[in-house]
Amino acid sequence: MADVHSKETRSFNMSQIRSKDTKPELLVRRYLFRHGFRYRLHVKDLPGRPDIVLPRFKTLIFIHGCFWHGHEACKYYKVPKTRTEWWLEKINGNIRRDIVAKQLLVDKGWRVIEIWECDLKKNEVLATLENLLIQISK
Repeated sequence: MADVHSKETRSFNMSQIRSKDTKPELLVRRYLFRHGFRYRLHVKDLPGRPDIVLPRFKTLIFIHGCFWHGHEACKYYKVPKTRTEWWLEKINGNIRRDIVAKQLLVDKGWRVIEIWECDLKKNEVLATLENLLIQISK
């Protein structure tokens, strides 16, 4: 099946996708800040460059996009019908890197929290953020 967009349109669309300061990430950061948490962002010295680092709580937060990190059984993760092999290789590489980074961080004594993009949608967001506060405060 052919792509519904031209090569130029698809290229432009993909170039607009951010790796930092995404809407889900900004939502979590604002929530944490409003609740008195102070944090660092994208610390280069830590494996996987966690999105949010809470040094005081020895806690790291990764906010994963469902598509980019291959969130199984999620309606936002659909393997593209074009260049399928290339996409699967890319997404599976992201998954492998996530697993390795998480293990390295746990081995260094960090608590790692992963939040999926779909958990920050309208019906889930409040429960997800309240649960996040509970996890951090443990």
